[in-house]
Amino acid sequence: MKTHFIAIGGSAMHNLAIALKDKGYQVTGSDDTIFEPSKSRLEKKGILPQEMGWFPEKITSDIDAIILGMHAHQDNPELARAKELGLKIYSYPEFLYEQSKNKTRVVIAGSHGKTTITSMILHVLNFHQKEVDFMVGAQLEGFDCMVKLTEDNDFMVLEGDEYLSSPIDLRSKFLLYQPNIALMSGIAWDHINVFKTFDDYIDQFRKFVASITPGGVLVYNEEDAEVVKVVEAAENYFRKIPYKTPEYEISNGKVYLKTEMGDVPLSVFGAHNLLNMEGARHICRQLGIMDEDFYEAIMSFKGASKRLEKVEREDQGTLYKDFAHAPSKVKAAVKAFCEQFKKEKKYGFLELHTYSSLNPAFLEQYDHAMDGLDEAIVFYSEDALKIKRMDPISPELIKEKFKNEGLRVLTNAEELHAYWETLDKKNGVFLMMSSGNFGGLDLTK
Repeated sequence: MKTHFIAIGGSAMHNLAIALKDKGYQVTGSDDTIFEPSKSRLEKKGILPQEMGWFPEKITSDIDAIILGMHAHQDNPELARAKELGLKIYSYPEFLYEQSKNKTRVVIAGSHGKTTITSMILHVLNFHQKEVDFMVGAQLEGFDCMVKLTEDNDFMVLEGDEYLSSPIDLRSKFLLYQPNIALMSGIAWDHINVFKTFDDYIDQFRKFVASITPGGVLVYNEEDAEVVKVVEAAENYFRKIPYKTPEYEISNGKVYLKTEMGDVPLSVFGAHNLLNMEGARHICRQLGIMDEDFYEAIMSFKGASKRLEKVEREDQGTLYKDFAHAPSKVKAAVKAFCEQFKKEKKYGFLELHTYSSLNPAFLEQYDHAMDGLDEAIVFYSEDALKIKRMDPISPELIKEKFKNEGLRVLTNAEELHAYWETLDKKNGVFLMMSSGNFGGLDLTK
């Protein structure tokens, strides 16, 4: 099969391209810019575009599938040529469905926790050498590529994202998968640049539940009121399996899960991670993994990339980084950090980096998000606001919306770096929350 990727360099797109290359497909692609690690990984597989840009002449009538990434625009010249030739154009999720429509599809959805839950499931399956196809959004220890596609495997585990599918397909990605088994971890308003009201956002999850195949299974977080409302209002037929935070204790800095089989020591911490783990356990049950085998495997799970991930520092200081940027994720990460490090001085840094997080109308969602920290710092770049063509935001507004008078607000990278240098990294513990890079701050030094 001959495939061509328009915007091959994306984190999801390049993994799919590699998976198809490994499957034996003929793969080509284009992009106007490709960053690491995508660049090196594509180059290693021999599918890195020779030059950056869009080249309509690459689009020929013998191509079986065009796969269109979100990075491309509606007026992309390669897309225009593909339409002109009448080629089959797929969004990323649409193509994944085509690859898995004869398999049992397991889709993990939710505003928060979906990457971690999917990662936990794959870790357990990998530990017990149970082969499945999969797609997950974070790099995992023991996995070379974050997409796997085969002809033989019976199951496919998919991280289900509610964001848009492609520039010409404005459906939420997870609406294209039609799950046989699904999980919903939580609902908290996100992507406000696309979903202008909370109800519009919730509606995507209503549609997701409605897309579960007849007689399927939904594992859902019964502690999330919005999730419960969506599940109770569903009119289609599926089996409902609720889950909640399991019992646990922290002893000498170590988290122990309380189970019928005794205390299970874990390598991760935080009530939200224990909740995620419980959801993963119920999904693994559906895949034939008994609880005893689940606990045996989950003890060695160290977390998904950038999800309360410990950073090895040259000075041996204690620092964790987390992808948290949405309010619900920040609150969960801060709560977990404060619970884990009760006696130490706790520093929390949050970079407001996304369109949503920099939108004054959305900032109210961050109320009390940094409470419990001894030192709370919010950083955003005034230059970034100009580049994104967004209105200026004052530090006073940030403090007001976070409802935190002691909050330190920094608005340029030089100011942040200067403050960082004043801190004794061995005297305290540090939580760094961002989907960016804090203006190039090196967290290892």
